[in-house]
Amino acid sequence: MAPVVFAFLNQKGGVGKTTLALHVAHALARQRQRVLLVDADPQGSALDWADSRTLGAPFPVVGLPKASLHKELPQLGRDYHAIIIDGSPRVYDVARSAILASHVVLIPVQPSPYDVWASDHIVDLIDEARIYKPDLKAAFVINRRIMNTALGRDVKSALADYPIPVLKSAVSQRILFAESAANGQTVFEIAPKHPAAQEIQSLVKEIQGLIP
Repeated sequence: MAPVVFAFLNQKGGVGKTTLALHVAHALARQRQRVLLVDADPQGSALDWADSRTLGAPFPVVGLPKASLHKELPQLGRDYHAIIIDGSPRVYDVARSAILASHVVLIPVQPSPYDVWASDHIVDLIDEARIYKPDLKAAFVINRRIMNTALGRDVKSALADYPIPVLKSAVSQRILFAESAANGQTVFEIAPKHPAAQEIQSLVKEIQGLIP
């Protein structure tokens, strides 16, 4: 069976794509799935994370920031259950290739009007890709939600104008994500019962439900 490919994409930088990609990949690996994380960002943040680990990573990380990603991925990922793509901001040809390679595109957005306005570009690329991949799934993921504020609710209302759903599972702004990244780890390794880990697990359960 071919692997399921999830891509975290947004043409705006700083929305937390790498954090979500790493944590979703680790959550799937904890389900005993064979997971490959593809770093499609020329900055190579996911590769840097893997290189900073003192122990081996719970899943392999490879760099492939190429416009030919969708052509190379089937061979590269043939032995895996799931592939997570950490996409690049502002590199349209790579983003387009990542979308063509994917079954599900997840668009992280922070609860900010700037993130909502910046979503036009990636939504346009998804619409274009659906000409060739009509079964392509896509959803917004609210990331870095500030707890006990109305911003998360407001951004859901703003995103309602797009023909793409907003996932119910949101990930909050938590210092534990930054602390784990600094040590080349994930929250599952530092505090697996922490609310941060629970939020990622809820997100994974919801995105798995997008696959028929």
